[in-house]
Amino acid sequence: MEPKTSTLSPQTAEAEKNKFVVSALNGTGLYVLAYYLVWALHESVKVLASRHFHLRGLWNPSRVVYTLSDNEWWRTAVVTVYGIGPLACLVLGLVVFRWYWRSERASRGQRKLLLLWIAFHACNAVFGALLADTFTHSGSWYVFDWLFRMGNVVNVVMALLAGLVQLSLGYFGAIAFLQAHDSKTVMRYSNRQKMVVSTLAAPWLAGSLFIMLLKMPYLTIQEALHLAMMALLLIPMGLACMNEVFSDTVKRPQATRMAWGIIGLAVVLAVVWRLALSPPIAFS
Repeated sequence: MEPKTSTLSPQTAEAEKNKFVVSALNGTGLYVLAYYLVWALHESVKVLASRHFHLRGLWNPSRVVYTLSDNEWWRTAVVTVYGIGPLACLVLGLVVFRWYWRSERASRGQRKLLLLWIAFHACNAVFGALLADTFTHSGSWYVFDWLFRMGNVVNVVMALLAGLVQLSLGYFGAIAFLQAHDSKTVMRYSNRQKMVVSTLAAPWLAGSLFIMLLKMPYLTIQEALHLAMMALLLIPMGLACMNEVFSDTVKRPQATRMAWGIIGLAVVLAVVWRLALSPPIAFS
């Protein structure tokens, strides 16, 4: 049986609306902050591997671009430099999610939600990115193309499997996401649609738009597709949240208020990323 709903007074309704607006803004800050933390790891280990193999390239705000001709590449270098970033993100995602599940989900505050967004971005940097890169024949697509040498059919199958994994992880991650919220108002089952919009859809759309704007004019189709592939994780998660009647939260939840520290840190990190990599950094 679904929980009963009740009519709210105008003052209560306005206060409730403000909580969802605050949740959306905080969620956007967490989304952006987690994105830059994950991709800083992804790109930095890629550049380090490239320097190890003495590969020439440029690191710009959107991606790492190589200035080598096709005949200067060899199999080990390709598999390593295009595979080490997703591998590092996979390890990060597993470690962070384990940290969240074992130690943080019953805690108060925003840290547990930040850990989850890091895990989500790490997941997308592996599975979503592979599907996106297969469309553009770039990035992690090179790993399977050079590793197996079995043609585009196998590459497409691997990409589709990665997409299915991301969809499945999104669906089964709904309970973990629900447990990451403190607010009793946000967690109330009668507000579940508002919750999904304010804590999943709004952070993804607003955060992705902010990230893309900060990367102009270096933004590529590949990078835009990476951000779009988060939908494969968040849409099934949102649908599962809508169907899940779980509405418990911590015993002494914190009041819903603006997390200015997180929002400010996200903006600063995004600006520093843009300024540090514009003009692009050359390596060899």
